[in-house]
Amino acid sequence: MGQMIEFARPDGGTTSGYLAGGGQGAPGMIVIQEWWGLKPHIKDIAEQLATAGITALAPDLYRGRIAADADEASHMMNGLDFADATTQDLQGALNYLRDELGCGKVGVMGYCMGGALTITSGVFIRDLQAAVCYYGIPPAEFADPAKIEAPFLGHFATRDDWCTPEKVDALEARMKAGGHHPVIHRYVADHAFSNKTRPEVYDADAAALAWTRTLDFLKKHLG
Repeated sequence: MGQMIEFARPDGGTTSGYLAGGGQGAPGMIVIQEWWGLKPHIKDIAEQLATAGITALAPDLYRGRIAADADEASHMMNGLDFADATTQDLQGALNYLRDELGCGKVGVMGYCMGGALTITSGVFIRDLQAAVCYYGIPPAEFADPAKIEAPFLGHFATRDDWCTPEKVDALEARMKAGGHHPVIHRYVADHAFSNKTRPEVYDADAAALAWTRTLDFLKKHLG
């Protein structure tokens, strides 16, 4: 089982996060929470990555707060400084995985809000070896996906009313226009289809397929 730790931000502050795995020299993944906060679902994903031989660190971007409902989650997400979260919390997580735990190759993955932050990480954090985005897209004026350098895998739902199919098409087109070759998968499902704690949207078949594709992608790019 993993544990909560603290790691340094580049600005000298600290952030807490859930660390699973930790084998010296294993590849690393930054796992980014949904808009609900660092809930057990996200910690479980970190554990699954650890089982696959990947050291996973999930930063607590809400500093211990957990949303009770969608309205509170929306309020908390809108109150999050995406630039600070990316360049300080997520950069700090990368530094910790690489410098403290000896992870040679490090990737980033996230869900919902974390999917959007996966894209911002790919734009603003250098030296990432993989980026896996689950149904999240940030405003293009904040993070231009054409500037993502890491190999990119995206999982999106055709019935998503936030990351709509049109937005996914635009994301893919923008990345290709930048000379990149993103791998984008579309599932006949709803937003958050991989979250098994939300039975109203969870799709077991789509979630299993997306996870298999994710592990294959990480094996290819992280080793």
